[in-house]
Amino acid sequence: MGGARTYVEPMTQPYRFPAEWEPQSAILIAWPTADTDWAPRLGEVENAYIQLVAGITRFQPAVIVVADDDVEAYAQARLQSNRIEMDRVRFVTAPYDDTWLRDSGPITLRDGAMFNLLDFRFTGWGGKYGASDDDQLIQRLQAQSLFGDAKRESIDFALEGGAIETDGAGTLLTTWQCLHERHPDASREELTSKLSDWLKQDRVLWLDHGYLEGDDTDAHIDTLARLAPDDAIVFQACDDESDSHYAELKAMADEIAALRTRDGRPYRLFPLPWAQPILDGERRLAASYANFLIVNGAVLMPSYGDPADAKAAAVLVEAFPDREIVQIDCRPIIWQNGSLHCLTMQLPAGLV
Repeated sequence: MGGARTYVEPMTQPYRFPAEWEPQSAILIAWPTADTDWAPRLGEVENAYIQLVAGITRFQPAVIVVADDDVEAYAQARLQSNRIEMDRVRFVTAPYDDTWLRDSGPITLRDGAMFNLLDFRFTGWGGKYGASDDDQLIQRLQAQSLFGDAKRESIDFALEGGAIETDGAGTLLTTWQCLHERHPDASREELTSKLSDWLKQDRVLWLDHGYLEGDDTDAHIDTLARLAPDDAIVFQACDDESDSHYAELKAMADEIAALRTRDGRPYRLFPLPWAQPILDGERRLAASYANFLIVNGAVLMPSYGDPADAKAAAVLVEAFPDREIVQIDCRPIIWQNGSLHCLTMQLPAGLV
């Protein structure tokens, strides 16, 4: 099963999986409520969401899923009182179990002005949590014409958006741990073939190392390593040899350094600094700087009230020199095991 790279025959389908840094029409999120796992700390989580929506709407629209009319009215009042540009906010109503839309939202392929919403099964990260409403979210949003005349392809295969990264040109980056956990009977070759076919990729790069304490996704790639423009990879490093993550993240860094671009060159590498441990009681939380969100003209970066925040921002300035870096305090968010990117799903330009 070894080897970080797996190649398949180039895809001939016209649809393409765009990179996150390509033009977007909106960012999709869901508003936290007392009926979600956010309930015990709802106030501080709402404040983090307001900061997130403020960051998004500086650059483009936000589409906010709400559970009902009362939630919409409340969210609208909170946003208006914080001077959010409401002409860039659109509400849509649908039930949801949780608000991690990176994993329950649509993975969108495009062919010019035509779009295909890939609706993979969402199983609550391998059955860890209830997900019956989340698994129907894409279908329900499509029924309300949120995505215009885009078609939806239902795929009976568990895959979360946080588990995959693409450069928009046929290269996919993912982790073996997550995909193997979801599909333990499938070989790497079988999974490579399926991902390549559905996502229109002709190259799959697998990472065998990398994990974060407090991450319950089984090592989603978007907490560890991210593709960036011009053959770059931004990844979470750890330089503290006394930290429990050191050996595994060092092994991941070595794997990433061994990867090659389509034309055989090393990737340009941007290691992110390591934040000091953030604890909730005795539980360590997953404070990853790799969980950033790319929007039109900016990168929204998770911050953790740590001196490393400024260093992480400086790394992202180098990796995305044409974009503004905006810090979002994600300390309330990582309490539920994810961060900024996990909450959001980009919708390509023309889709909404």
